[in-house]
Amino acid sequence: MTSPHIQALPAAMLGVPSAADAQKLAALRRTKFIATAALVLCVTIFATAKSLQGRWPWLGFVAAFAEAATIGGLADWYAVVALFKRPLGLPIPHTAIIPSNQNRIADNLGLFIEANFLAPEPVRQKLREVDFAALVADWLSDRSRAEGLSRFVGRLVPQMLQALEGSGLRDFATRRMIERLGRVDAAPLAAELLSAFTDDRRHQRLLDEFIKIVGNFLKDEQAQAMLREKIRDELPSVFNLFRADAYLLKRIVASAATLLDEVRADPDHPLRGEFDTFVHGFVDRLRHSPDYAQRAEQLKRNFLARPELRGLARDVWASMRGFIEQDVASQDSLTRKHLTSLFIEIGQNLASEPEVRAEMNEGFVLALASFVESQKSGVSGFIADQVKGWDLGQLTRLIELNIGRDLQYIRFNGMLIGGLAGLALYSAELLFLTN
Repeated sequence: MTSPHIQALPAAMLGVPSAADAQKLAALRRTKFIATAALVLCVTIFATAKSLQGRWPWLGFVAAFAEAATIGGLADWYAVVALFKRPLGLPIPHTAIIPSNQNRIADNLGLFIEANFLAPEPVRQKLREVDFAALVADWLSDRSRAEGLSRFVGRLVPQMLQALEGSGLRDFATRRMIERLGRVDAAPLAAELLSAFTDDRRHQRLLDEFIKIVGNFLKDEQAQAMLREKIRDELPSVFNLFRADAYLLKRIVASAATLLDEVRADPDHPLRGEFDTFVHGFVDRLRHSPDYAQRAEQLKRNFLARPELRGLARDVWASMRGFIEQDVASQDSLTRKHLTSLFIEIGQNLASEPEVRAEMNEGFVLALASFVESQKSGVSGFIADQVKGWDLGQLTRLIELNIGRDLQYIRFNGMLIGGLAGLALYSAELLFLTN
């Protein structure tokens, strides 16, 4: 079975080389072949020059160069091989350096990344290069994405409402609302509301409605019969013999209708002025009278103490919840449409407000930087654990595949530098030590 650690490695480490890896492998093999051939050539030249040095003394320089080049090439071959494995399979100390120090390399790599890449200031600088708010604005401004987000939120709405109801938040909110209402001074608030209502004499509409109601009442036959009965009860019996009740009723109704018509037609009628005076006086008494304030407070307390109020809150919540759940479940949901429009509007407004975006970006930077700071030790540990779990054979082949060709050039350099050093030493020997 494949190790889970190996599954996280590149394809080349899983034994599935890509076309580029195949080219690197072919180039590495060519370089190895040339380096090995150069080493063999140095040995051959050394042996040939040494055997013919007696006949041609100048071949001593060639032999010295070839000898030192061979030694340098072998030494660098040993150094390169010792990085990855034991030369010739021999248990030589301080060889197979990478496989032997896998755990130490893993721990140091994790600490190095934690100290140098996940330090607070570099992380903040890197995060500030990203305009997170602009990304959010672009994402929300796209209608298809906004619709998808609204559908997602719509699916969560029933669960959220159920969670809110089960958590007791509904009852808590009801209690808090009633407590807050209990702290509000009812009389000044009512005065302000009535003052806003009486601006531009809008309260006259109430008088118009009252006039209409009274006019309809006077025209009603049952109402007239009731009034006539009241008049008959108040008149002496002799007047009833002459049907004075009918006459008085007719005159009263006609006079009242005339008065109502005049008030309805004249915006400056004295009765309207009296109504204005009454309303403004009532508002003023609400605002300044202690007696009115006390009465308003008592009415408010009586209203808030009634159990029907909590029942009303529960009924309102149940109705609202039922409507929302039914709406989000429908194909043509108004809630989802409003959510979509809201998300798009948020994205567009965010795109046009650079100051808001700057504040949002700073918030993202602080949040993400704090998250990285709290998790960086875990990241370094994760990296170390991953490296410790790698297949070292595959890892060695991956490193050799990518930098092995450059390492082979060390062998060329070793042969060249060694040969030049040998040639210099041989020349110095001839110059200074030969009599």
